[in-house]
Amino acid sequence: MTSASSNPPNLPPTGPIEDVAATRRRHLRFGWWTLLVFLTVGLALEGLHGLKVAWYIAPDFEIRRLMWRLGHAHGALLGIVNVAFAASLGFIPSWHPPRRRTASRCLVAASVLLPGGFLLGGAYIYDGDPGLGVALVPLGAVLLFVAVALMAWAATVAKD
Repeated sequence: MTSASSNPPNLPPTGPIEDVAATRRRHLRFGWWTLLVFLTVGLALEGLHGLKVAWYIAPDFEIRRLMWRLGHAHGALLGIVNVAFAASLGFIPSWHPPRRRTASRCLVAASVLLPGGFLLGGAYIYDGDPGLGVALVPLGAVLLFVAVALMAWAATVAKD
């Protein structure tokens, strides 16, 4: 008995179009939640500053303020980048699926590692230097570069 479809009758069809749709939904959800989390971090930082919490505003902890502000800013920006990535996928339907998946995974990983490294680097400071968590930042930056480069290339060679 042969079937015209390779999928069982009760399952939705799978393939590149559904993969793009799933990737779009994943980045929309991840992007908006990331933006909400890091906007909340920003509000918390404003609260610490407004309440003049000593372990946040004292001159000895300037590196903490810097690291946490960088984490907040990068996190919020990367949330927006994820939403932009999701919105852009509809304009590049012919993007080679393995490259699209690589860009997607690199962007999500960068969205965690880059701001996470800054936040962790500010959590524990040693003699005016950020903590070891800041070592995650270069890896996140490289992953972000890969994701953006793949997206830029796909947008450049996309068939109109």
